[in-house]
Amino acid sequence: MTRFLDRREAGLALGGLLSDRSFVHPVVLGLPRGGVPVAAEVARLIDAPLDVLVVRKLGMPGHEELAMGAVGEGGSIVLNREVITAAGISAEQVGRAEMRERAEVERRTALFRDGRPRIPLVGREAIVVDDGLATGATARAACRVARAQGAERIVLAVPVAPHGTSEAFDEADETFCLTEPRDFMSVGMHYVDFTQVDDGEVTDILRSGRE
Repeated sequence: MTRFLDRREAGLALGGLLSDRSFVHPVVLGLPRGGVPVAAEVARLIDAPLDVLVVRKLGMPGHEELAMGAVGEGGSIVLNREVITAAGISAEQVGRAEMRERAEVERRTALFRDGRPRIPLVGREAIVVDDGLATGATARAACRVARAQGAERIVLAVPVAPHGTSEAFDEADETFCLTEPRDFMSVGMHYVDFTQVDDGEVTDILRSGRE
């Protein structure tokens, strides 16, 4: 099983893979919070600007670690209908989760951008980066947001995802993944250090990337 020392090492490996590719007017979009340290290394290695794309998972009531969907900037929402139906989750429960997470999207957008406008995506190639995929709901929301903001082409790049993700992820025009194990159980099990990234670290990384 492939294990990365930490998110920085994963970003270096992912950036090394992408540095051999040719992108047209790219911008790297890290998904806060864990995707930003990975994205920073990717942006540096392919010499592209770094920004964030704020999305939030909609956790199942009573099992918040499991995603029943996600919301993102610009009013985007992705729902996992199969999970919602199987778990018997009501429309009211989904609505409450959506309202709560939209408020957090707005808070984080204001915090991470620190008064600076987002990098315009019109006519650009948006490279969406996270520290890994589990259900993929957050990444799907992010790709939809990037496309709605005018990105010419969407690329998803992650260090690890369940087997078959590259072929099945249809929200992106192209998907890059370093490892897709058949025995995938969680993103964290593929890192030695998977310490939670805090808001301050995200803000510092983005500030450094703009200097």
